[in-house]
Amino acid sequence: MAKTKYRFNPESISYEEVEVSLKTRALDFLKHVASSLVLAVIIVVVLFFYFGSPKERALIRENQELLSHYERLNNEFNKMQVVLGDLEQRDDNIYRVIFEAEPIHNNIRKAGFGGVNRYEDLENLKNADLVIATSKKLDQLSKSIYVQTKSYDEVEIMVKNKFKLLAAIPAIMPIAIKDFNRISAGYGWRVHPIYKTRKFHDGMDFTGKVGTPLYATGDAVVKSVGTIRGYGKTVVLDHGYGYTTLYAHLNGYNVKRGQKVRRGEVIAFLGNTGKSTGPHLHYEVRKSGKTLNPINYYFNDLTADEYDSMVAFAANTGQTMD
Repeated sequence: MAKTKYRFNPESISYEEVEVSLKTRALDFLKHVASSLVLAVIIVVVLFFYFGSPKERALIRENQELLSHYERLNNEFNKMQVVLGDLEQRDDNIYRVIFEAEPIHNNIRKAGFGGVNRYEDLENLKNADLVIATSKKLDQLSKSIYVQTKSYDEVEIMVKNKFKLLAAIPAIMPIAIKDFNRISAGYGWRVHPIYKTRKFHDGMDFTGKVGTPLYATGDAVVKSVGTIRGYGKTVVLDHGYGYTTLYAHLNGYNVKRGQKVRRGEVIAFLGNTGKSTGPHLHYEVRKSGKTLNPINYYFNDLTADEYDSMVAFAANTGQTMD
């Protein structure tokens, strides 16, 4: 049923019925529809502008979560870089020092990535700075870990070689003695037994009975067996790593040239050959051709007190036997 409209007539002081045409009714309806649509559009625009669509709100939450995740990753990378830095310091200043190796140059550890921009595809992201910084840290961390891993591979090889070195270094006494009175001469300037002049003595002299066993002081290969002028019958051992030892004035041999020997094996016997004033062993330690004081290489045999006593006794010997 159509609504009836009334209009107030002031002359008759009454409401009079007004007949509304179909066109007017249609126009009124369209006005209501238009105003409703305008209001709806305004509401939608306001909601979208200030609150966003459900999809946009979901994306915003996702972006916030991703940003938070990147920040956490960035912090974790910082912690990992600190730990890796500590490993690098230990590698350079402890492990490589122990094994007498050069530290890895900082240019190798911290080298960047040359060539094209690796992060060009990330530059258009909303949080590009954070994403690129995190990506760079990840790449640098990966490279540093790779370098450190290769370094530890080298250290492992050095450890194995160090065990061989420790086995090869002449580290025991060449003769078994119960007291240090059998040290007839130490290393250094001594009086020559024949010429009675001061002469540098390149080794240590040990007295004993002819035929007393003499021992390899470290793993080695027999370099030579034979007579050397002045030294008489000798054995020279090549320990590798620049070390050689010489046993002189021998009575006989227990090895052949080229033979491999282990520390503690009997290689010869004490004698009185060559320029010698009595039965004894003249023993030398050489590194890269230079003689060293053998007394510094008895650490596997002696306690600290015994070593101190030997040093004191060897220092007081004045005349050699060869």
